Amino acid sequence: MVDVYQVLQTGIYGITCESISAGRTNIEVVQQLLDAGVKIIQYREKDKTKREKYQQCLTLRSLCDAAGALFIVNDDVDIAMAIKAGGVHVGQDDLPADVVRAIVGPDMVIGVSAGTPNEAAIAVAQGANYLGVGPVFPTGTKLDAGDAVGLANLAQMVQMYNIPVVAIGGINEKNIMDVHQCGVACAAMVSTLVGATDIKETVSTIWRIINSDRR
Repeated sequence: MVDVYQVLQTGIYGITCESISAGRTNIEVVQQLLDAGVKIIQYREKDKTKREKYQQCLTLRSLCDAAGALFIVNDDVDIAMAIKAGGVHVGQDDLPADVVRAIVGPDMVIGVSAGTPNEAAIAVAQGANYLGVGPVFPTGTKLDAGDAVGLANLAQMVQMYNIPVVAIGGINEKNIMDVHQCGVACAAMVSTLVGATDIKETVSTIWRIINSDRR
């Protein structure tokens, strides 16, 4: 299995969303994210057919492999297995983490979305490799995201569990410092990255902010 701790320590977790990518395809956006140095990419597309997702994921996994990046498929365990992805991320309405592990075997990274301490505790007990906690702030990217958990709850869940926490939801250059100071492994962003006019410059700006807190 990939060392998920090491990958997440890069600070930025990119997630696809072709509908808000300024007319660019997922292939174009992910290539730009990889060129900018992002080392973890999640493929999340709710409105495409299985075949469309499978075909895009084949290409994206290849791009990530070439860049030494971890490629994760959201929800679709079957597609993750078919393309030999590095990981799969599931939500509260998907298969439980322990069931996913029984399906995918020991080598695939499993991330689980959690919006409450109870959801997080269950995911940890079932063997999740990392938690995706959010939405931290209100977001329009994911329509069923639920109420914002806020920074205090985010910091609490970071302290409660011994696996990496990835913050997600409404995160941008203006609030990334507050999120980072909660002790998260990294922050997942959608519109901030894929909708950026200059993806490389946006990634560089976010890294400068994160690294200024580490010094």
